[in-house]
Amino acid sequence: MFFPGSKIYHTIPARRARTGVLFILPFIIGFLAFMVKPLAVSLQMSFSRYIINTGEMTYNGIYNYNYAFNTDPDFNKMLVDEISRMAINVIATLVMSFVIAVILNQKFKGRILCRIIFFLPVILSSGVLPGIETNSSSLNLLNSMSEAMGDSSGVNIAASIEDLLQVSGVGQGVFDVVFQMINSIYDIVMASGIQIIVFLSGLQSISPSLYEAADVEGCSAWESFWKITFPMVSPLLLVNCIYTIIDFFMKNNNQVMEHINNIYMNGVRMDLGIAAAESWIYFAVAIVFIGISAFIISRAVKSYE
Repeated sequence: MFFPGSKIYHTIPARRARTGVLFILPFIIGFLAFMVKPLAVSLQMSFSRYIINTGEMTYNGIYNYNYAFNTDPDFNKMLVDEISRMAINVIATLVMSFVIAVILNQKFKGRILCRIIFFLPVILSSGVLPGIETNSSSLNLLNSMSEAMGDSSGVNIAASIEDLLQVSGVGQGVFDVVFQMINSIYDIVMASGIQIIVFLSGLQSISPSLYEAADVEGCSAWESFWKITFPMVSPLLLVNCIYTIIDFFMKNNNQVMEHINNIYMNGVRMDLGIAAAESWIYFAVAIVFIGISAFIISRAVKSYE
């Protein structure tokens, strides 16, 4: 495939494979040059007692991992909270980004402007405008105005909706999930830009002739959506799901990340061995969830097709 003497060298799949490898080659080179050694040192550090003053590492087995699970009073709780928050946010982000992509794929006036608006969160959260989420005086002013309007009206909309739903007979667990989504709507919108573009590219790759044939056969818009649109875009669910999980686990407001940074790397404890161990546990959890999600979605897409 990669050598001119191969039988499949000139085939279209081989050309696409070479193009793909060339596309990710800068990342591979950068990973090998700058990431492999720090990862190996971090893994070694997680099984060692690290003395900061001298830089000496003494092997202490699984002590750091045992401390993280059995002695650290906050790590397990934060890890479980973040996993549950991640599961809810990933589902909400995928659903919202897919719905928005379907809407933005329609023909209407101002479509380009709407696409730019929905992609703005990606620019704002990419570090181009650093600190805008926490230091922006305009954003603080808007938050203050929103709080003032709520106070002046004397009506708490969120509390009113919660009270209304609680008397409807729905279980408390459903309430918790729904209100967690409502409280995280800002984070979900901010995290949906890339997923919208991926879904939108998939929608635009669908041939219009398929919809024309469906119209000739008498299919409704609802049937065309489930028979054409969703099956054609469903393989992109896996890409977006993996991206969303990784993006969530790397967010700055993550409790586990803050705990490791504030306590063991920059706090009073200053134990890089435990920090490395908890970081590797966190990394392993992310890998496990990516594997489970990839397995479930790939099986679901295959059975749906």
